[in-house]
Amino acid sequence: MNRTWRDRMEVVLGNITHQETDAIVNAANESLLGGGGVDGAIHRAAGPRLLAECRIVGGCPTGEARITGAYELPCRHVIHTVGPVYQGGNSDEEELLASCYTESLALAEQHGLRTISFPSISTGVFGYPIAEASRVALETVRDYLQASAAIDQVCFVCFSQDDFRTYQETLASM
Repeated sequence: MNRTWRDRMEVVLGNITHQETDAIVNAANESLLGGGGVDGAIHRAAGPRLLAECRIVGGCPTGEARITGAYELPCRHVIHTVGPVYQGGNSDEEELLASCYTESLALAEQHGLRTISFPSISTGVFGYPIAEASRVALETVRDYLQASAAIDQVCFVCFSQDDFRTYQETLASM
């Protein structure tokens, strides 16, 4: 039975470090050496071996993605992607944000991973407005899933009730 893109996407309220998908996505900074928000939480939960591997990886430019082990996390891998800092919407932010999702999914596919969990990339300290970011995220993932059957399930994990509601409303409007 062919599952539609809608059957393969879900939005949940929770903590991404508790996800048992094949991979979780880290909303990282370019150094990949940890930080605040999602990035800090993932590094703390994974333990010091994640930081050691990230030092070897050597960073990641905005809009790209890198993969590491997950160590103490319940998932198998962490895909690190660097979202854009929001500067009003006139500095290619939408294209860079979409690239974060596309590159992460492509990397998961290349490594044979079938399930992946995303946080809300760039909406914390990077300042991307949640309504716009959720639209970019959900539309980009929808388009990827329509073009590829390699990914079985994509979970958008929202940490706050407000973000959860926004993602649900955006998904319902698609």
